[in-house]
Amino acid sequence: MGETTVTKPEGLEAALPETVAADSGHGPLRRLRTPRRPRFWFEILLIAVSYWTYSLVRNAVPEQRTEALHNADWIWQVEHHLGIAVEESVNHAVNSVHWLIVGMNYYYATLHFIVTLGVLVWLYRRHPGRYAATRLVLFATTAVALVGYYLYPLAPPRLMNGGDFIDTVMVHQTWGSMASGDLKHMSNQYAAMPSMHIGWSLWCGLTIAALATVPWVRVLGLLYPALTLVVIVATANHFWLDAVGGMLCLAFGFTVARLWYGRQPYALPRTVPTSRPRASRAETERPEAGRAGARKTEAGRTEARRTEAGRTEAGRTEAGRAAAGTSGRGVPDRSQGVPERSQGVPDKSQGVRDKSPGWSGRP
Repeated sequence: MGETTVTKPEGLEAALPETVAADSGHGPLRRLRTPRRPRFWFEILLIAVSYWTYSLVRNAVPEQRTEALHNADWIWQVEHHLGIAVEESVNHAVNSVHWLIVGMNYYYATLHFIVTLGVLVWLYRRHPGRYAATRLVLFATTAVALVGYYLYPLAPPRLMNGGDFIDTVMVHQTWGSMASGDLKHMSNQYAAMPSMHIGWSLWCGLTIAALATVPWVRVLGLLYPALTLVVIVATANHFWLDAVGGMLCLAFGFTVARLWYGRQPYALPRTVPTSRPRASRAETERPEAGRAGARKTEAGRTEARRTEAGRTEAGRTEAGRAAAGTSGRGVPDRSQGVPERSQGVPDKSQGVRDKSPGWSGRP
């Protein structure tokens, strides 16, 4: 009886899913770069701490009023050379419509936060696989903007020397803007370049346009940054070129996310599998030890079965040989020692008198 040999299929490792191979062969950096399901309370804490840090750093940047006003004059001259210095005309035109400018003042003060947080919540609930990468774009955009505030202080148009711009919050006494009124002392007034109103609104618009499934919602997503651009100019809080700076910061944020995750955030899978809790080292070693012991036990049983089968087969073979030998000695060969029937038997054709007619039986 032949021995049984158990071999491992050669293509087993190649047949394993890619995710299994990836998880087993990489370290913590690989896990950090893999999209995971976000945790609610961690995200709330992270956003709160991040915005607090952003406000603290932004307001801690020296105002450098003289340099900021000089940079504002230079920006204004550049726009005149480019033929795009229409901020003052837009500011005066919108200010003449009371309800419109009041609405834009509140728009500038509130939607900057509300829409951005709303898009983050929407991503968290509907696109968890893309949430972390898209959030990274927003955080990287904001971080590089802080560098711009420090390196290039810039006064907004409403604070320019000799300008004819209207501070619409001061004129109409609207509530909520940290750029004018009593709240201006809580914010750095000379951090106009780049415009994070544009950076954040464009981030929201692109995210909605790329991921929303309802057509009219996608259109609203694209209109949001365009309307924000009109608002920041009409309220005399930014130049056109401040908006360009915000776009460049957003491009930097997308580049960071692309380098970190290997793909653009919107190209990542919409959902991610629920991660299982990681087992401790003791829990991992116990099953492995149990599997090793089971393999040894099974190997011992297999060897015992092979030995027993060999003994049984040998016994049967020996018994068969013994039986065959006994049969050959005790049974005579019928082909030998049997007298030939033709020997010692008188030939009936000889010595028989002819009983034919004419024979009397006498000589």
